[in-house]
Amino acid sequence: MVLVSFSAGALIGDVFFHLMPETLESSGHNENVYLFIVLGIISFFILEKVIHWRHCHVPTSKEHPHELGIMNLVGDALHNLLDGMIIVGAFLIDTTLGVATVLAVIAHEVPQKIGDFGILLYAGYDKLKAIWMSFLFSLTSFIGGLLALFLSGNQSLLILLNSFTAGTFLYIAIADLIPEMKKDYTFKTSIIQLLSITAGLGVMIALKSHTGH
Repeated sequence: MVLVSFSAGALIGDVFFHLMPETLESSGHNENVYLFIVLGIISFFILEKVIHWRHCHVPTSKEHPHELGIMNLVGDALHNLLDGMIIVGAFLIDTTLGVATVLAVIAHEVPQKIGDFGILLYAGYDKLKAIWMSFLFSLTSFIGGLLALFLSGNQSLLILLNSFTAGTFLYIAIADLIPEMKKDYTFKTSIIQLLSITAGLGVMIALKSHTGH
């Protein structure tokens, strides 16, 4: 729960302290930035719907992995592809933006990978196969990075990519992570969550202050 809360703070902090200010400045406050932020939010909503839309009625087993596991791997591959593009695109615009984005991606990938591992086990994969398949589908991040490098000559596309990133980060934080935090309303847990969110925000603020951007 600490990782989830920290991740939410880091993602929100990266959006409002790094991605949006840098992208707006680089674009000359182009209104298309806002359009691509919304597009990022809608795209991840659709992605989640695609991952969960099919339900298999055959009991899950090692001989018959559940469709949820397969769809989760496909969705994870696309997610990692975008992460690769996001990280490289951020570094191409500004080094500080790149570092902040890497930290935000790592923060939300840790709890996500733990969740994905649980889904694959539920889907009928043994532990070794679940780890191997997760690693294999994570390699799409390198493809995403290469795509971003290919687009590096077009500054406008990189700006729109970072706008899209802001939207995806907001969606992950608000639609996925915060609802998980609301499952436990005890006072102690709530305080820990608040401190963890603040820590995530603090890291992003400190990074911005340290670099003077």
